Amino acid sequence: MPARQRPDRLGVIARGVVQGFGLRPFVQRTATSLGLSGFVRNVPGGIAIEAEGSPGALEALVRAVSALPAPARVDAIERTALEPIGETSFYIEESLEGATGAFPLLPDLATCDDCMAEVLDPDDRRHRYPFVSCTRCGPRWSVAHELPWDRARTSMAGFALCPDCRAEYEDPQDVRRFHAQTLACPRCGPQLVLLTPDGRAQCSGDAALGRSAEVLKAGGIVAMLGLGGFQLLVDARDANGVRRLRKRKNRPDKPLALVVADVEGAREIVHLTASECAAFLAPAAPVVLARRRGDADVAPSVAPGVSWLGVMRATTPLHRLLLDAVEAPLVATSGNLSGEPLCANDEEALEHLGQVADVFLTHDRPVVRPVDDSVVREIGGRIVSLRCGRGLAPLSLPRRGTGEARVALGGDLKNAVAVAVGGEVVLGPHIGDLASPRANDAAVQTASSLATMMDLPVTDVVSDAHPDSHVRTIARDWAKRHQVRDGVVFHHHAHVLAGWTEHGGSLPVLGVAWDGAGFGPDRGAWGGEILRVDERRVERVAHLRPFRLPGGDAAAREPRRAALGLLFARFGEAAFERDDAALRSFDAAELRVLERLLASGRFAPETSSAGRLFDAIASLLGVRQRCSYEGQAALELESLASEDDGDFAHPLVRGDGVLDWAPLVDAVLSDRDAGTPIRAIAARFHRGLARALVDVVAAAAAENGIGRVVLSGGCFQNALLSSLTEAGLREAGLEPLPHTRIPPNDGGLAVGQLQALACTPGEAGV
Repeated sequence: MPARQRPDRLGVIARGVVQGFGLRPFVQRTATSLGLSGFVRNVPGGIAIEAEGSPGALEALVRAVSALPAPARVDAIERTALEPIGETSFYIEESLEGATGAFPLLPDLATCDDCMAEVLDPDDRRHRYPFVSCTRCGPRWSVAHELPWDRARTSMAGFALCPDCRAEYEDPQDVRRFHAQTLACPRCGPQLVLLTPDGRAQCSGDAALGRSAEVLKAGGIVAMLGLGGFQLLVDARDANGVRRLRKRKNRPDKPLALVVADVEGAREIVHLTASECAAFLAPAAPVVLARRRGDADVAPSVAPGVSWLGVMRATTPLHRLLLDAVEAPLVATSGNLSGEPLCANDEEALEHLGQVADVFLTHDRPVVRPVDDSVVREIGGRIVSLRCGRGLAPLSLPRRGTGEARVALGGDLKNAVAVAVGGEVVLGPHIGDLASPRANDAAVQTASSLATMMDLPVTDVVSDAHPDSHVRTIARDWAKRHQVRDGVVFHHHAHVLAGWTEHGGSLPVLGVAWDGAGFGPDRGAWGGEILRVDERRVERVAHLRPFRLPGGDAAAREPRRAALGLLFARFGEAAFERDDAALRSFDAAELRVLERLLASGRFAPETSSAGRLFDAIASLLGVRQRCSYEGQAALELESLASEDDGDFAHPLVRGDGVLDWAPLVDAVLSDRDAGTPIRAIAARFHRGLARALVDVVAAAAAENGIGRVVLSGGCFQNALLSSLTEAGLREAGLEPLPHTRIPPNDGGLAVGQLQALACTPGEAGV
């Protein structure tokens, strides 16, 4: 009889995004089925496995771990041959602490179908329980105090498992609940409570949910503590309720997101393409911008002036139970006042939302890390992240180089921070505009928490180069307090490198950075740039023709000022004799002041901004003279243009690296005066702009011998402009590099700042 072959033993470390979705139970079940013994445990860089058995079974285990499906991501597998020790079973070992310079934690995930089915099943012990989750779904980032990912390191630590939940947690055959760190049930988990605006508890449990539904059906406003913070809810069909919410929240026009029970509910109010439907159903469950149905039973005031509605599915059982009770789509907007960060606990909500909400539906599972909803839209057939939040952040991406740990603070608008360590850049969740002390504090806290989770000493902090911005003040204070280097990156350089990060490959690239405005190396307000970016420097190779903005920053809120500056640049003093909508919106005294500003140049800085060009055209067409939110005029102009299916384009002139908008303005005014429909003029403007941009980029590409072109900046949130430009570049034989996971707007700046700093420590720019 032949001697039994001695087993092999293999040590495996899988690095990447591998914690928080049940990988250890998966490894335990797979190893057991393969006849292997040993253990698996979390380590700060991922998971560590020691397995003993036949060589074929060990290889099968490694293949299974390497092929994990999204949202998990295995970046590297390290293997070490070990001496067999004769173990007889495979088990889950306690996690190890310590630093390895990787970031393995998943974002929060929407409730999976199996958990939601339990919530809706009258015979299930978790029937109507709002906090059901398993290894495939539920809170992750928002409840984690630290890594590795274990219940004791989350805000679930205070909820001791009941015998039934403990049995599930310890049962290797329970595919969904074995070592599910946020496991809970009505007997042992978090509980609901309904508070009045003065903080008094009104009722709890299912009664709190029922009372909240009654308030919503009566047209009231409910502040609800969701996965990552509070949301403000109101019946989306109730025009009076929506109007009341807008007034109390101080959000007069900006579109409000909607939550529906399921994809059938979404299709009742929006048209979903295949890509939009896939994004809607994805575990991240973001807000998906989709075209509104003509018969949608939604108050027009939910998204005035635009053709799209932002729709997401019920991300938690609590959302679903409320939706089923109200039997209507609900507005689900961020629980904050305009310009403030998200409220994440009862004290903040009662203080800041006490005059907004009629009741507060909250619970006793603390939110450790606030995170707002993500927003995506389809552009050119792909889904693009416009706001990286719940479900998408923290977002881990490859980094240029390796080495020192660095923090990037982004910019003042759509702020999101990022950290870099080892071979990764990690983009944190959307924070918002740094317009208040609370928002500034939120940026600092998020940056600090990311750095703490990495558990490595930070050597550099970097931010936008504008010397008078809020973020520069924060960066200087951070550098002084932590005794680290303080660097800056010019705005549009960061935009291009953020877009390049999505695709990688070699430098140089050409980059189109079109947005509202950013601080340029000449201290000017840039925003219509074509740049050449290589390993060491960035060069401006072309730009839009500048024009003055009377009143400076005020023009970002008043498109009529941008229009006046454009007309003055085109017609000189004769501009003030024209009969245009922009001029009619001012009184005579205001016009006299603005004329002096434009003539002298005082308080009327020049800008090359594409965003302000969009604003000016919207004003000249009578679409929008004043804005209540950033990008409102451009969004409404795009909405109009998307309704036109013609192919005529207005002209622009290219010469000496300058895109001259003068012929385009002449054509717009001529069409307008001839009575051409506004939607047709808007579409011709978009097509002309895209064609001219392709021409100037193609010329720069030929001159520089570069075939790859990054498209970045807030203007490339515009699906029409982006699609036309990408198609034109491909026809010209160039490779467009558009954004997908990193927002093209300022929400991606921090990623580009870190990539730039990897080239030029301290300061990077022209």
